[in-house]
Amino acid sequence: MKKIFYIITTIMLALSSGCNDDSFLDRPPTGLLSEEQVWGDEGQVLSLLGNLYNRYYDIASVKNWESLGMYNEAFYSNAGSYGMFQSNGWGYGNEFTWDYGYIREMNLFIQKCTAADKLSAEVKERFLAEARFLRASYYFEMVKREGGVPLILEPMTYDFSGDPSYLRHPRAKESEIYDFVISEAEAIKTLVPANVGEKSRVTKAAVLAMQSRAALYAGSIAKYGTTTPAVTLPGGEVGIPANLATGYYTKALAAAKEIINGNAGAYVLYTKKPDLSENFSSIFYDKTNNSEVIFVDDFKLKSGKVHGFTISNQPRYGAEEEEGGRLNPSLNFVEAFEKLDNTFAPIPTVNAAGAPIYYNNQIDIFANRDARLAGTVMLPGTAFKGRNVDIWAGFQLANGTILSGDDRGAQKTLPGKTVPEQVVGFDGPIDGFEFTAQTGFYLRKYLDPVVGSGQRGVQSEVWFVRYRYAEVLLNAAEAAFELGQAADAAGYMNQVRARAGLVTPLKAAEITFDRIVHERRVELAFEGHYIYDMKRWRIAHQILDGNAITAANLSTDLGKATKRNTQPWGLWSYKVYDPASPNNGKWIYKVTKLSRVTGAGRFQMGNYYAFINDEVVNNNPKIVRNPNH
Repeated sequence: MKKIFYIITTIMLALSSGCNDDSFLDRPPTGLLSEEQVWGDEGQVLSLLGNLYNRYYDIASVKNWESLGMYNEAFYSNAGSYGMFQSNGWGYGNEFTWDYGYIREMNLFIQKCTAADKLSAEVKERFLAEARFLRASYYFEMVKREGGVPLILEPMTYDFSGDPSYLRHPRAKESEIYDFVISEAEAIKTLVPANVGEKSRVTKAAVLAMQSRAALYAGSIAKYGTTTPAVTLPGGEVGIPANLATGYYTKALAAAKEIINGNAGAYVLYTKKPDLSENFSSIFYDKTNNSEVIFVDDFKLKSGKVHGFTISNQPRYGAEEEEGGRLNPSLNFVEAFEKLDNTFAPIPTVNAAGAPIYYNNQIDIFANRDARLAGTVMLPGTAFKGRNVDIWAGFQLANGTILSGDDRGAQKTLPGKTVPEQVVGFDGPIDGFEFTAQTGFYLRKYLDPVVGSGQRGVQSEVWFVRYRYAEVLLNAAEAAFELGQAADAAGYMNQVRARAGLVTPLKAAEITFDRIVHERRVELAFEGHYIYDMKRWRIAHQILDGNAITAANLSTDLGKATKRNTQPWGLWSYKVYDPASPNNGKWIYKVTKLSRVTGAGRFQMGNYYAFINDEVVNNNPKIVRNPNH
């Protein structure tokens, strides 16, 4: 025992004497890189930039399934979310973001990259342009939510003097933030590649798409803000003067035209597949030579960056993990899709006399509709991953009564029979039964058709599309319309519509504000645009006015921009059981209000801009609160 003690003591003495060697102590750490090493190596700088990319802020994303379906475009078939539909007013102004730590890191990157003298001029120029794009993008996300915010373009450092007042900046005007975003885009658009094949790094088209969107937002706030004078601040932190509208629309159109004219690369609408509905849904998962998609948040199985959107929203019946079904698009949304003759009409459940219309196949009721409907919504009678969805609510008997069940795929015995059989779909709908298609629909957009994508151990690599060519065309259409160029607006819009099977072109005289609003709603649904479009047009308080919707309300004012959308409704299919009738075995549909929908969404004037929280105001007394808070 003593021998062991002496050996250990000798080793410790040897180590301690070695530690007194100055040359040993002065050795640089091997686990850390110095700033000189980082900024002298292109790969290390790219890693820093990658971190900034990964923190890009999206209001809606496949990383958060709830975020894509808000504002009654869908019902959340998830028991923990039912409260969203049981009160008037959901807290629409809570999309607050104020991450000046992120801004400081981008400012630091720009400062240090500018000073880096070991990077080639070409590499440095691109890195700086990318960082400026990311910074402008975040300011754009902030101004969309909060209005004008402090515009900080240099990294600030506390001097530990005890007086932090010099770090406090007031809010800029809302117009000044939009001007910054637009001017930054103009400055950097030629400093990044015009590369159609690049999707997850900034390209010229991504810069121009951001510029077009931002200018369009500013223009519409300037024009339509006059209808909501209460939504302004005297210092201009909220609200944009009406006389600036034309200038912003002009910039929005010019930026869109640069992409349309091919100055940023050969972007075109995705038209690979003959089935127009499948073609539309493919935009969001086909990563091979996809010339419509401009800029994305990408996911890769091999890198481990994946998401569970498909797991959360796939048809539950037959899924890899028996998981899914959470986003149920509303009938309100489904009825927004036009007929192929360019007219609006309710989904036809009854004839002129009020009697049920009988269909041989479930899918027949949706015939001759805009192909984007079936590309966005999973309809009864369709399939996913080679399996038919099983959405039907029960049997209607000869006397008009309904025979159904309270469990998925429940079985009962029909009149005149002796053997029980299935009386409700394995995908529902069953009122109040979470994860079933309670509105009668599942979501199709962004679902991954690859086998295994519905498994928790695998998940999906479907990208989240931030900018795509169809939006650019619709930006151009809206800007041209607002500038009095109706014929040009029709030309841009008709390209998007023709891809959806609406091959009869709209004439210049048919392009109206209602048409502009409608087209964006159906083309860009569940992509994070809906609420901010309603806000910038100042129509959110009319659409979400807190009043309940009746069945009659659903079928009126179709195609009108301010049609009420305060509650999600459903459409349930039933199989007819009446052996003595020629309609036996056919399908009927019933418009249905879900029992869990007891409230009605109410958007207040204070919801046009997010509430700036107390911590921000307490830390910086120069910050003016938003109106109506």
